[in-house]
Amino acid sequence: MAIASAAAESLTQGTPETTENDLQPFFVFHKASSRKSDKKPTGTGKTRRRIDLSPSSPNKTEKSEPDKAGERDEHCNEHLRTEAFELVWSKINSTIKEILRGINTNVFNEIHQWVLESFNAIQSFGTPGFIEATRSFPIVTDATSKLLFTGMVLTRNMEFVDDLLTFEDLGLFLRSNGCHVANLSSLDFSAKSGIGGCLRGLLRQFLKATFYEADISILASWYREQENHNTPVVVIIDDMERCCGSVLSDFILMLSEWVVKIPIILLMGVATTLNAPRNLLPSNVLQHLCPSKFILGSPAERMDAVVEAVLVKQCSGFSVGHKVAVFLKNYFLNQDGTLTSFIRALKIACAQHFSMEPLSFILGGLLVEEKQKGEKRGLQPEVELKYTSQLSSYARNQMAEQNGKSLVHGFSELRRLHKCWSTVVLCLYEAGKCNKIRLLDLLCEALNPDLYTSRASNNHVVLEKDVGVPMATDRSIRRKYSTLRKGGFIGQIVRKVRDLPALMLYQLLKSWEKTTVDVLEIHEKVKDLQSLLRFEDGKLKPNVDDISKKHSSRSPLNMEKESKEVNEKAAALIDCLVRDYLRPIECIPLHEIFCFKNVEKLQLALIGDPRRRIQVDLLEFHKILQCGCCSKSGNVLLPSMHDTSIMYTLAQEHGDLINLHDWFQSFKTVVLHPSSKGKHKSKQSPNPKKRKCTHDSENKGEASIQARFCRAVTELQITGLLRMPSRRRPDCVQRVAFGL
Repeated sequence: MAIASAAAESLTQGTPETTENDLQPFFVFHKASSRKSDKKPTGTGKTRRRIDLSPSSPNKTEKSEPDKAGERDEHCNEHLRTEAFELVWSKINSTIKEILRGINTNVFNEIHQWVLESFNAIQSFGTPGFIEATRSFPIVTDATSKLLFTGMVLTRNMEFVDDLLTFEDLGLFLRSNGCHVANLSSLDFSAKSGIGGCLRGLLRQFLKATFYEADISILASWYREQENHNTPVVVIIDDMERCCGSVLSDFILMLSEWVVKIPIILLMGVATTLNAPRNLLPSNVLQHLCPSKFILGSPAERMDAVVEAVLVKQCSGFSVGHKVAVFLKNYFLNQDGTLTSFIRALKIACAQHFSMEPLSFILGGLLVEEKQKGEKRGLQPEVELKYTSQLSSYARNQMAEQNGKSLVHGFSELRRLHKCWSTVVLCLYEAGKCNKIRLLDLLCEALNPDLYTSRASNNHVVLEKDVGVPMATDRSIRRKYSTLRKGGFIGQIVRKVRDLPALMLYQLLKSWEKTTVDVLEIHEKVKDLQSLLRFEDGKLKPNVDDISKKHSSRSPLNMEKESKEVNEKAAALIDCLVRDYLRPIECIPLHEIFCFKNVEKLQLALIGDPRRRIQVDLLEFHKILQCGCCSKSGNVLLPSMHDTSIMYTLAQEHGDLINLHDWFQSFKTVVLHPSSKGKHKSKQSPNPKKRKCTHDSENKGEASIQARFCRAVTELQITGLLRMPSRRRPDCVQRVAFGL
């Protein structure tokens, strides 16, 4: 589909260095069929079959008006889905960038303040004049003025690919606040480029020009110009641990010599530990550094923030099913563990959803309606109804009136149920932070339709309103809270809420109050529970008037008992919210429009089975090319097939080892099969010259067949389906792939 191909193209675009090493897929094409006018009446010529690939033929009857209208609707539907995908993914992508930028805002402000303080400290050593500053040798000063202010930015990422966007945003932030900024990568500090590569990178970014002779005095002259003066110069290195140590050492020594002329401040990304510079740089270089440390948000915090905005709150309306969420989690953990790979997988899932679901264009229309109250974009209502009636959840729930009003009601009900679901998930996440439960793990459990079905089947478990009597055993507690009987992360959270200290419980209720402000029915229950706790003399104490008016004494034993009662009520509340509102989207009518559930398609796109795909394409190539002659032949091999397909089909008749001579003879028989009758009928010419010409043409035909055979064998080797002959068995090749 156009959507999937567009997403794949946008994902595979990269730098020239990476694209040179990319292995692009190739396709095996059917032989071009020759026209009748080009055929020559030779007896040894091969019979060629013509394949009609034209979209229309004069022999075909004209299509009826309903068929044409259906084709127009399909074309319009595909166009709308493409536009919807672009709108939805643009919303998701912008939200992710905004979330990641917001996480680092406090650290960026702290870095900017430190840059200004460092710049003022450099200026305090004195400002040289224009002539002195533009000389090609540094100023001789004391050792204090040669200190290079260096900020160590701890990223704590497994791969530096997640840091690229972070340091790019940091550069934009400092540049917007009046700093001169240059972003250098670890590739600029390679041993091959040397220190000249670093200088050329600085000059290219500051002076907007390319210099073949790198000289730092050029940068000093540029800085002393009127519009560049009195502004800090910040150099950002994304990952210092991947730099060549000797090149980075020379670079730092050079900057320290010129720091008075050019007030350069260095920012270096560190992935592992803040002691990394000691392992990379010698002691004489470390003496010139005046380090400061800054710590960015952890990868887990960034992942939770992205999951909350995109998959829990669903900023764009797009969501994923339980199996897809579990696969995304495992893909993130088992692959490279980077947020970039997770976002890439999410984009492919989004593209596949819009390419497979006919009614997915409605999601784009709803997204547009949220931005502007304009005309609804989409198909005609009767066309939408035709597609909607095919949805399994729509037919299963037997919605009242199958018209536009029922669709609008279904969409509004789905939004309401999802808002309740997301609110409960976020309340669980706030409570699970005490146990360091990750939101992605909690999301996978909250999306599980089997758990919801099992909870719904246990409706006979009713929560007791009077929770004043403490439970005696853990078995009675499980009988009381249905979520504890299922175990998992939700059960851990309910158990943790029961055991929270009073102060932590009060803070949890405050966070629940903010989380549930948009859902009035849940917000009121939280406010009622919050009223049971109050402050006295700066200490948190239970509200005795609301909990139990029968207790006249204020002994510590009674206060502890009353505090436990509040915990029981909080655990009962979260258990009630889980039973009543934690309804996965897969259990809601019309969810197919918004939810992607086909985990097999996503797994094939991300992990795939390329060797199996190659085998299938070689054996069933006529399905891709829509070849009529080859598809009608069944299992009979025809010479019009591609040589590699013929060879691989013949290889299925052999075992682990294939004898090259037998393989070649079988291939030759298939290739020459159509002209064999003509050869038998042809008589030997009495003219010796004619016999010689015929013999030469046969030799040329034999050489051509051998060349085609060798090329096909080489293609099968390149695709990894066989190994070439070894010294031990020079007459045999070995099959590698089996079990198709």
